[in-house]
Amino acid sequence: MGGHPHGAHGAHEAHPAERRPPLLAEWRDAVTPRAVALVVGVLLLQLGFILSYAGAFHDPKPHRIALGVVAPAGAPAGAARQTVERLNALDGQPLHATVVTSEASAVDKIRGRDLDGALIAGSSGTDRLLVASAEGGSLSGALTSVMTQVETAQQRTVSVEDIVSAAKGDARGLTAFYLAVGWVVGGYLVASILAISAGAKPANARRARVRLGALALYSIVSGIGGALIVGPILGALSRSFWTLTGFGALVVFAVGAFTMAIQALTGVLGIGIAVLLFVVLGNPSAGGAYPGPMLPGFWRAIGPFLPPGAGTSGIRGIVYFDGARTLQPLLVSLAYALVGAVVLLLVSAARRHSAEIRSAPA
Repeated sequence: MGGHPHGAHGAHEAHPAERRPPLLAEWRDAVTPRAVALVVGVLLLQLGFILSYAGAFHDPKPHRIALGVVAPAGAPAGAARQTVERLNALDGQPLHATVVTSEASAVDKIRGRDLDGALIAGSSGTDRLLVASAEGGSLSGALTSVMTQVETAQQRTVSVEDIVSAAKGDARGLTAFYLAVGWVVGGYLVASILAISAGAKPANARRARVRLGALALYSIVSGIGGALIVGPILGALSRSFWTLTGFGALVVFAVGAFTMAIQALTGVLGIGIAVLLFVVLGNPSAGGAYPGPMLPGFWRAIGPFLPPGAGTSGIRGIVYFDGARTLQPLLVSLAYALVGAVVLLLVSAARRHSAEIRSAPA
């Protein structure tokens, strides 16, 4: 009756706290090497994001802005050439000036996106500067600033005429950039969601084709939705609705297919690679806040060959410039779409073939 409880003479049971593994062992169990590698990758991506955006935008300066120079009627031969040489000799090369034979030719070249602006010299000390704010308010603003300083130094005055202006609802011509970024984000996000939900690497070519089909459907809806928002709903980009829709669907499909291909090759790591290409490098170089002539050399060089830059340029060309200079953005988008689709199908087919070889009897 008054004996010890059952097991009192047995071995003393360890307290729960005493059974816990040492802190280092628990850390190793909780944080695997793969998790550490992923966290380091995220850190590098984050720092790259800061470096890319700050590097592109911290000190924008005009660089070789394409400017046409038209001499006044009756001016001596070579007058326009002298002006061009003087403008091209400015410190830092903010301008790339060329002689244009007439104002009409200059206007055609601006509308065709061969020139960013034109100086129409007058014979009475007053000149006119033609600009196109639809190509980006910061670019036309920088050109105006440079030419105002030059004209003041020459004791001349200059008036500014915006011959291809951004729409009333398109402040500083930025809507094209935001629309392009939205389409790009949708492309790599839908590819990433499919990878997370169904595996980054399709088991065979048939499943890869199904994913591409789903992506194509999503891209069409996304293209229509984006064009509706910036057009009829907001009134920012209200021209060429169906052309804009088709181009947007292509951009979304191109980014999505390329992201799927990267994921098929690298697994989940492909999501980070897509973010690196399309966000960290693509957005600052796209020509949104600062068009190409305002960006440092690296970003100026890569921008046209990444989907955000190609998308921004293509949208502006479609909406404001009657399709001028849209061939390169179209070809860039097609290249991403074709490369992505082909690589995805080939990798998926090769994976199925390897699986069949491994499962075949010896």
